[in-house]
Amino acid sequence: MFSRRHPYLFFFLIFSSVGAACLIIISFLFINGIKASNLTEIGKVRGDKVGIVEIKGIITDAQHIIQKIIHFRDDKSVKAIVLRINSPGGSVGPSQEIYREISKAVKLKKIIVSMGNIATSGGYYVAAGADGIVANPGTITGSIGVVMGFTNYRNLLDKIGLVPVVVKSCEYKDIGSPAREMTKEENEFLQSFVNKIHNQFVKAVSEGRKMDRSKVEAIADGRIFTGEEAKGIGLVDRLGNLEDAVEWAGRMVGIKGKINTVYAREKNFSIMKYLTSSFIKELVKQVAYPQLQAEYICRPS
Repeated sequence: MFSRRHPYLFFFLIFSSVGAACLIIISFLFINGIKASNLTEIGKVRGDKVGIVEIKGIITDAQHIIQKIIHFRDDKSVKAIVLRINSPGGSVGPSQEIYREISKAVKLKKIIVSMGNIATSGGYYVAAGADGIVANPGTITGSIGVVMGFTNYRNLLDKIGLVPVVVKSCEYKDIGSPAREMTKEENEFLQSFVNKIHNQFVKAVSEGRKMDRSKVEAIADGRIFTGEEAKGIGLVDRLGNLEDAVEWAGRMVGIKGKINTVYAREKNFSIMKYLTSSFIKELVKQVAYPQLQAEYICRPS
């Protein structure tokens, strides 16, 4: 009743709530950004070393990770690279970009993956390109699959009295629109699209892990595995923690004695960096203008 009598106020309250959520997220990024500035600089450790690249959270952008991999790949004092992954996955494009860069880098340097609490979907996709994978027995991994989800605002728009008007040049230009129901033909088209991206995932795992494609297809149904289970089916090579992964990487390249580790230098935190980052822009875009996006991500229900 309130929404019908005061449609504009109701609409304002909804977007005020979204704005408040954005401020909370920005505050969270500010706190974590300060913590991220205290990483070891590569030039402060002498002799042969192992470089550590962290992939944390949802994968929405690949550039900063790729730059770190390239940095360590080109540094002659860094003999091997360890990717520390703690991610449920993310967008298709960035996951594929990181995988490709890893596939190129392994031709020049040994790369070992250390899985933390979770390395699923896109997180596993990027791991598959490395020379070896180490996981904890209880690590959550796997979830080889693709998801594309939509939020439909049709009922909400009806309640507040808004009537969307769309002018389009072709049949599928507004596919996935939140303002109307999806047609059967659109659903079939998107299912075909998702299947193609899923096949790319299966191919990447098969090639990266040197596994028979049929074996990968048998477990590529979105299910998750513990690290222990993943080792038993060939998705993981060894059980252990970050130190075990560093030890493996260092001994693979002939480092004797203590193995020194370094992190790529982080730039000093800037609030403007986060305000203008692709993460914030993508968040606003998804709230205000929902777009089509397939993801390699594990979302607990």
